[in-house]
Amino acid sequence: MTTREKTPAAAAAPVPAAAAAVAPAVAAADPVRDHSSVFWAVSDCWNITRRTLTHYQRHPSAVVWQLGFPILSVLLYGYVFGSAMKVPGGGDYREYLMPGMFAMTMAMGFMNTAVAVVTDAAKGVVDRFRSMPMAPSAFASGRGAADLVVAAAELTILAVTALLMGWRADGGVMAGLGAFGLLLLLRFSLIWVGVWLGMVVPTPEAAGGLYAVAFPVTMISSTFVAPSLMPGWLGTIAAWNPLSSTATATRERFGNPVAGGGTWVEEHALLMALVWPLVITLVFLPLAVRRFQRLSR
Repeated sequence: MTTREKTPAAAAAPVPAAAAAVAPAVAAADPVRDHSSVFWAVSDCWNITRRTLTHYQRHPSAVVWQLGFPILSVLLYGYVFGSAMKVPGGGDYREYLMPGMFAMTMAMGFMNTAVAVVTDAAKGVVDRFRSMPMAPSAFASGRGAADLVVAAAELTILAVTALLMGWRADGGVMAGLGAFGLLLLLRFSLIWVGVWLGMVVPTPEAAGGLYAVAFPVTMISSTFVAPSLMPGWLGTIAAWNPLSSTATATRERFGNPVAGGGTWVEEHALLMALVWPLVITLVFLPLAVRRFQRLSR
């Protein structure tokens, strides 16, 4: 019998029982995971967090660069302009300034997140994450957790710098801890803005250009000057800026001078310091996760 004659017979031969039994076992061993599982979502989040923190550990200059601007701003505004600034209702301007600088640092941090995300995308790191059997929320949540740890370190260093300049928190220990919690809550909410922007802008250079937009937004607030000292329309915008609510609420918690303008949003600063971050998170966290999922389509 020729080889041509043997081939159809061999192809038609029944599959041995042992081979048929192995097929389901191989299928069961396929490492396909349930991406909706909470366990895998937390595990993947931790892996992304660890990867990001390891990057900071190996490149500490990145953290030093992030801290340079707020520390320089504290020194400039506290010593260069401090003697010329007035606080409505009285009080030391440096005492008024420091909580505002804390809040501004937390707010500006979202730009660092955006630049880091778009840099990963440009280097192909995001593509590698997309090719892995990873929970859809892991990239955004892992990045957020790592940035929150870095933000806590930044806030600690800034607080030490402020103490060396003579700033004091006279509201008590628990109130002071609550103030730091409000600052980290603002940073937590804006992380998702940074992650979303990092996946929207095309290049790291374009992400760096967003500072031109972010800086005026943070300046039109109660960070440096009370909204009541601004022109009417500008003061209204500044008072309703989420950054102003956090700055005013932290000043109250720290026992520092508060330049209230008598508007509803300023009188309920603590409430709005909780509401604004919640609204921002509810809007931008799903947008960031959805954007990551759409990148693979």
